[in-house]
Amino acid sequence: MTAEPTTTTGTSEYLAKRQLRTGTAGWPLLAGLGVAAVISGDYAGWNFGLAEGGFGGLLIATVLMGIMYMAMVFGLAELGAALPTAGGGYTFARRALGPWGGYATGVAVLLEYAIAPAAIATFIGGYVESLGLFGITDGWWVYLAVYALFIGVHLMGVGEALKVMMAIAAVAVLGLVLFLLGAIPAFDAANLTDIAPTDAAGASDWLPFGLLGVWAAFPFAIWFFLAVECVPLAAEEAKDPARSMPKGIVAAMAVLATLAVLMLLFTTGAGGAQLISESANPPVDGLQPGTLQTVVNYMGLVGLVASFFSIVYAYSRQTFALSRAGYLPRSLSVTNSRKAPVLALVVPGVVGFLLTLTGQGATLLNMAVFGAALSYVLMMTSHIVLRRREPDLERPYRTPGGMTTTGIALVLAVLAVLATFLVDPLAAGLTLVAFGVFMAYFALYSRHHLVAAAPEEEFAALAAAEDDVR
Repeated sequence: MTAEPTTTTGTSEYLAKRQLRTGTAGWPLLAGLGVAAVISGDYAGWNFGLAEGGFGGLLIATVLMGIMYMAMVFGLAELGAALPTAGGGYTFARRALGPWGGYATGVAVLLEYAIAPAAIATFIGGYVESLGLFGITDGWWVYLAVYALFIGVHLMGVGEALKVMMAIAAVAVLGLVLFLLGAIPAFDAANLTDIAPTDAAGASDWLPFGLLGVWAAFPFAIWFFLAVECVPLAAEEAKDPARSMPKGIVAAMAVLATLAVLMLLFTTGAGGAQLISESANPPVDGLQPGTLQTVVNYMGLVGLVASFFSIVYAYSRQTFALSRAGYLPRSLSVTNSRKAPVLALVVPGVVGFLLTLTGQGATLLNMAVFGAALSYVLMMTSHIVLRRREPDLERPYRTPGGMTTTGIALVLAVLAVLATFLVDPLAAGLTLVAFGVFMAYFALYSRHHLVAAAPEEEFAALAAAEDDVR
């Protein structure tokens, strides 16, 4: 049996320098955070799954990943209401799986949220260049500008940031509605199956790449939902998190599931599976040239900005929570006068900007998906462990179906992890290397310097004390 990591007691002065602004976000802002974090995935990224599975394969993959996310969201709603801290999934795993499991989950989430904005920034650069905005022809200026601008807004405080994010997300959703109004009349069922079947096992007009194509489409179907799980990271800043957290994350997932089905069906049906599978801007290519196409093009840029802006918030809170508890350097969790974690916003932003300079947007996307899927495995395991080990834990919200629901999410998450290796072994391998570096840091240093007074550590200490009493 391994020894518990050494902890140090955090003083009141230490924690006073690491305070977030509480009671800021009600459930509509939490739902807006979830939708905004994901909305760029409706505009681009998912469509490459058509080249892996065809329309039928991507449709099945989207339904399965939608089930995974809905089941996971129900589990996270329970955990977020029961353990409301800025650590999100790391908090849940810390309680259920101990310091190693908690840190591993936090690292997987952090890799997802630190890498995803870099991928989105490269897409923003492509949009700005293609639209001819500001005469920019070199994307790195755009990458630098979006990181500097939106990190700056977040430094103003969470209330201001979430309101800006809500407005941007509303515009992005409006863009999708406008697109659908133009695409629905152009829908032709024959367009769904215009990719010629291959000689793969089980191939047909609906599954041109066979049964294996369904599995290969998983990482792209995930892009319809990736990052909705960031909502629990706002728990410390939420109003009445026991009530607002479940309501906000479930509402966000309901909106996203509806949009996923509509965008997959009508974008492919209007533009054709072959064309859309190769498109850098699916909604635009699904429309005829004209005013509506131009408007949707600009709205796509807004959608990318919304997700970028929201995931910057998410990575800062995950970094903040891990740092406050001593898992990462403690300086990263110091907050400014407006209760915003300065270095937790800036340092991952600098890393993300440097990643954009590789220009490998697709690889970065798949790296983010791998980190996400790995974190889902750990978070759903945490839900099941806590249900078994701590049946009396106060749960203001309970997952419909209990462990069966999160068990389904767990199985699908494992398949999603494996699918990333199937589609992009380089991205999966690079993410594993980064994960290994973080785990080595914990093994060699930070596990001996944890802060016992951090909320996540206190939750775990309380659980241990209750076990001793029993």
